[in-house]
Amino acid sequence: MMGKVPLSFYHNPDTLGLAERLLGKLLFTKTDNNQICAGIISETEAYLGAGDKASHAWNNRKTTRTQTMFLQGGVAYVYLCYGIHHLFNIVTHKDGIPHAILIRGVIPAIGKDIMQQRNGKTLPFHLNGPGKLTKALGIHTRHDRTALDGDTIWLEDRNINIPRENIIVGPRIGVDYAGVDAALPYRFRISDPLSFKNKLL
Repeated sequence: MMGKVPLSFYHNPDTLGLAERLLGKLLFTKTDNNQICAGIISETEAYLGAGDKASHAWNNRKTTRTQTMFLQGGVAYVYLCYGIHHLFNIVTHKDGIPHAILIRGVIPAIGKDIMQQRNGKTLPFHLNGPGKLTKALGIHTRHDRTALDGDTIWLEDRNINIPRENIIVGPRIGVDYAGVDAALPYRFRISDPLSFKNKLL
């Protein structure tokens, strides 16, 4: 069904399944003077909480930063990486289970001129980095805990279906510290984002 993705979608305990199903959904923002932008989600990474050594909440670690991950699914978890990049995650599962999905890439679809201004240089067809997409979409750490059923950050289903043969599944990026968990196949991405050019709105 087309329209805004309901909060119930994020309550699903199958976080890996959700990470794959997010591909093709549109991530909308209405920030910075109520300017609306959106991008088609092209890449995700799942983080499975207490049992996942790559997760901020591994071993149920609860800090000022990770408290958001313990909320019921359907809120934004936004944190600062290396003191520079604002990374946007979607909290999933039920209250007290700190699962989250990092959005790693989007294809700009709506408000490209605004994204271009924020980007400060030519806007690429594919924003293939979690820091790049948050800059273009105007997402900052102040948006941490934002409910995803409101009018600031939300997802919409526009019936863009990604065939399984066009999805690459593999290990996450930059989590070597997680030992054997670094090799887990928790990253999902569209194999050829350019093939979806005609689906842009």
